[in-house]
Amino acid sequence: MAISAQARQRLAQRVIDQLRTQIETGKLRAGDQLPTEPRLEAAFGVSRTVVREAIADLRAAGLVRPVQGKGVFVSDTPTRPALILTPVEIKTIPETLELLEFRMATEGEAAAIAAYRRTAEQEAAIAAANRKMAALMEQGLSTVDADFEFHMAVAVATNNRFYVDILRHIGPRTIPRGQFPTLPEANDHAYLEKVHAEHVEILAAIVDQDPERARQAMRAHLMASQRRYRLLAELQPQ
Repeated sequence: MAISAQARQRLAQRVIDQLRTQIETGKLRAGDQLPTEPRLEAAFGVSRTVVREAIADLRAAGLVRPVQGKGVFVSDTPTRPALILTPVEIKTIPETLELLEFRMATEGEAAAIAAYRRTAEQEAAIAAANRKMAALMEQGLSTVDADFEFHMAVAVATNNRFYVDILRHIGPRTIPRGQFPTLPEANDHAYLEKVHAEHVEILAAIVDQDPERARQAMRAHLMASQRRYRLLAELQPQ
């Protein structure tokens, strides 16, 4: 039986927490290779999708690195300083986490409403924003504006002006990575592919006119972002 997007996110968090603990305690040391995906699936009792989401987040946080054709390895200590944010970025983390929490409540419901209220034109606008983000990813260009366009298109599709007004008021801060230029993940193709895949799930639910699936997909998308920034905050020097 397929698990919900939110349940998958919770399982991914469990995998992240345990692998991170192994790295921090030295059970997995710099340069060590992580177990293969099938072994991680068996060890944690989760699906391959969950394992891949967890590895993607650990990679975005700089804790592991993939080596083509060989596997995933614990990052060497010299690469860790790249994760140290500027003072301005560090101060932004609490606000980012609060904003993501707020967005889960508002945008989750907006996605559900859009699933049964959107017009054909509005559905096309959401799909167009999604395609635009994919094209920018392939060109190696910033996807922040296209990401915002996607979320705004979902808000417009509610046909409720208050959802639109909220996103317009928040503005560029809606997309967290736009506030953290130091983060390597802002232009990391694997990370952006994961974000795009989450958008695809939201779009598919809206196209299928499935409000509950749309709600869960949007909440899972924002929960994944919240998880990444919590991990980022924990990695900063005290």
